[in-house]
Amino acid sequence: MNIIVTGGAGFIGSAVIRYLINHTPHHVFNIDKLTYASNIKSLDSIAQNPRYHFAKVDIVNQNELSSIFQNFQPNAVIHLAAESHVDRSLVNSEEFIQTNIIGTFQLLQLSYQYWSKLDKSEKKFFRFLHISTDEVFGDMYESKKLFSENCPYLPSSPYSASKASADHLVRAWNRSYGLPTLITNSSNNYGPYQHSEKFIPKIISNALSGLSIPVYGNGQQVRDWLYVEDHVHAIYKVLTTANIGQSYNIGAGNQIKNIDIVYAICQLLEELVPQKPSNIKNYVDLISFIKDRPGHDKCYGINNNKIKKELHWKPQENFNTGLHKTVRWYIDYIKNCDYSFKSI
Repeated sequence: MNIIVTGGAGFIGSAVIRYLINHTPHHVFNIDKLTYASNIKSLDSIAQNPRYHFAKVDIVNQNELSSIFQNFQPNAVIHLAAESHVDRSLVNSEEFIQTNIIGTFQLLQLSYQYWSKLDKSEKKFFRFLHISTDEVFGDMYESKKLFSENCPYLPSSPYSASKASADHLVRAWNRSYGLPTLITNSSNNYGPYQHSEKFIPKIISNALSGLSIPVYGNGQQVRDWLYVEDHVHAIYKVLTTANIGQSYNIGAGNQIKNIDIVYAICQLLEELVPQKPSNIKNYVDLISFIKDRPGHDKCYGINNNKIKKELHWKPQENFNTGLHKTVRWYIDYIKNCDYSFKSI
C-alpha cells in the first residue's frame, strides 16, 4: 500500500511513519511544511529507507499536492498536518484557520478528484483518515460524562474550533461525494520527540534547566493521557480494519490532574537525575502557578469502548510506565543530542 502522511515530521506524524516503515511493508510519502513544530531529525532512523519519501509542501498548495498524488498514486491518506497549540491559537488564530480548515479543504478536494478517477477496485480500497482531537467536544466538567463519538461539538479555543471545522468537512465529503473517509479523535498524547512547548516536555526541560515550571490556574485541570505509540497502533487499526464513514475516540483512560503530572515528573527526576541545578533543593521548588488562560477547559475524558469493541484495540502502556519511558527519553535526549532541545 502507498500511504501519504501529512504532517509527518510532527510529533504524532513521525511516530506513525516510523511504525509504518519499521513494522509494515507499505511505502510512505511524508508531506510536511516544516514549521517550528516539525522535527525532521525524528525520522533519521528511517530516512534512507527506499520505501520512504519526503517533500516539503504546505497542504494549501494544490499544485504541489496534485503532483505528489499523481506520481505516488496513494491508496490512503493519513491527515495529521495541523497547527495544534492552544496558546498560540489564542494569539494568532489565522494560522490555525488557514492550515486546519483551508488546508483540510484543499486536501479533501484533491483526494476526491484523485479518487474519482480510480477504477472500481481501487476506489473501494482507498481511505482518507483524518486525525483529530478530543478538544472538539469542549469541557466535560459539568456533565461528568466521558466523550463518546456521538457527543456534540462544543469547542472552546480557536484551535479546537478549527479542528471541529475540519472534522465537519471530512464528514461532508463522505456524505456528499462518497469519499471513503474515517475520523479519529484522540486524547492528549505524550512520548518521545514532542515539541518542548507542550506540557510534559516543558516540565522536564524547565526542571532540568532550573527554570520555573508554569502551571495554569490551580493545576486542577484534568486530561486523559495517551502514550503516542499506543495512538499509532490505534491509527493503523482504524486505517486497515474500520468501516468507511466511521469515527473513533482514542483514549487510554488516564484522567489525571495537571498538577499531579507535574509532581509525578518532579519525583521521577529526583530519582533519575538527583544532581539538580544549583538554584534549587528539590524540583518541586520550581513550580509556579500562573494566571489561567482564557476559556481553559477544566476536564476532558475519552470513552474508548467503541474502538475496543469493534477493532479490538487497547492501550499497552499505563500512565506510570509511559511517563517513565518519556522522562527517561528526554533526559537522554538532552544529554546526548548535538542540537537544541528547542528544535523538538
